[in-house]
Amino acid sequence: MAQLWGGRFKEETDRNVYLFNASIDFDKRLIYKDIEGSFAHAKMLGKQGIITEEEMNKILTGLTTIKEKVEDGSLLITDEYEDVHSFVEANLITMIGDAGKKLHTGRSRNDQVALDMKLYVRDEIDRTDDLLKEFQTILLRIMKENLGTYMPGFTHLQKAQPITLAHHMSAYFEMLVRDRSRLKDIRKRMNLCPLGSGALAGTTYPLDRELTAKLLDFDGPTLNSMDSVSDRDYVIEFLDALSIIMMHLSRFAEETIIWNSNEYGFVEMDDAYSTGSSIMPQKKNPDIAELVRGKTGRVYGHLMAMLTTMKGIPLAYNKDMQEDKEGVFDAIDTVKDCLKMFMQMVDTLKFNKEVMARSAMRGFTNATDAADYLVKHGVPFRDAHGIIGRLVLYCIDKGKAIDELDLSELKNISDVFEDDIYEEISLKTCVDKRLTIGAPSPDKIGEVIKIYEAYLK
Repeated sequence: MAQLWGGRFKEETDRNVYLFNASIDFDKRLIYKDIEGSFAHAKMLGKQGIITEEEMNKILTGLTTIKEKVEDGSLLITDEYEDVHSFVEANLITMIGDAGKKLHTGRSRNDQVALDMKLYVRDEIDRTDDLLKEFQTILLRIMKENLGTYMPGFTHLQKAQPITLAHHMSAYFEMLVRDRSRLKDIRKRMNLCPLGSGALAGTTYPLDRELTAKLLDFDGPTLNSMDSVSDRDYVIEFLDALSIIMMHLSRFAEETIIWNSNEYGFVEMDDAYSTGSSIMPQKKNPDIAELVRGKTGRVYGHLMAMLTTMKGIPLAYNKDMQEDKEGVFDAIDTVKDCLKMFMQMVDTLKFNKEVMARSAMRGFTNATDAADYLVKHGVPFRDAHGIIGRLVLYCIDKGKAIDELDLSELKNISDVFEDDIYEEISLKTCVDKRLTIGAPSPDKIGEVIKIYEAYLK
């Protein structure tokens, strides 16, 4: 078909060039945002007297009909059209005649696509935030149920000090708090309307850009028409936020995979979120967690691709910017799919509480508390550190935990030890006496839970 911009050209575009240039295959997902933006533009044109009220009403009716026909499948978006904007305008003209040709007055595809992407990204930020909130609700439920579930905390993947499962889940809740905060910042920063910027230098028509911004729920219009059509910062920022979300999911996935291993046995995967082996009948594989971990690199790649695309583009719009869509769309789909699957997997995890507690005991996680015991009884900390080091070596040699030694064995290492050492280094005491905010004691985690409940409301 003849292109909307074809008046300047004597010959038709080569078919392969047309297909290479076209974006309809992927920007068709912007159809409803394109119609939404066109609706606001038509209302503004009518209010300003740039088109008649009759023409405005015809356009609005036609746009509504296109939306309904796309929704019910009676109007298909095909590669007959170069892009989603051409699809809407061409079908509008077919439906309502010459009035449809006036919709594009005072508008360029440059500010049109900038608007469509902003509307789309804004909605996807909200949808992603909803999923993160849902995940936080699951984590909060696990926290409430596991205030007294003891486990080892790790540094360098080595058992370090005893904590609780509630404390561990709180760490991931905090990561999601920051993720949601980033999304909120991006949404606020991007919420200015580019419509009315034209190709790059505005227009001579008396547009009311404040009105279109208000109709589309923006905080106001953008203030520089060149930047308006060439800004993709919000796309890059969203990809960055999505990448950090995936990094957090990947860390959680890695821990779940480790905890699910035979060597740890901290968790058992629900059958619905595991797979087996085609040759080894005993296997129960954590495929969901592994896929989330693997797909993280895919989202990172889209961020780097977009940064690279934008790095050398002079003002204002350039066709390179058409590359902002496929990677963003895929990143959004990937993150939403990963969040849905991973949170459902976490929601169905069975935690082996006795195994976790036994691992904390066998990992000498109470060694620091044993050293603190000596310090409280007058031993200088550096000496206490060395004494407990020798004690741990003795335990390793005997295949025992510290609190499995009898008092005579402890006194052979240091005569400062008395019967009260056993109470001092129990998992419950080690956890309960950590009473600063952010620490794992049930009292402090209980305070944090109340803060989280208020936050989610």
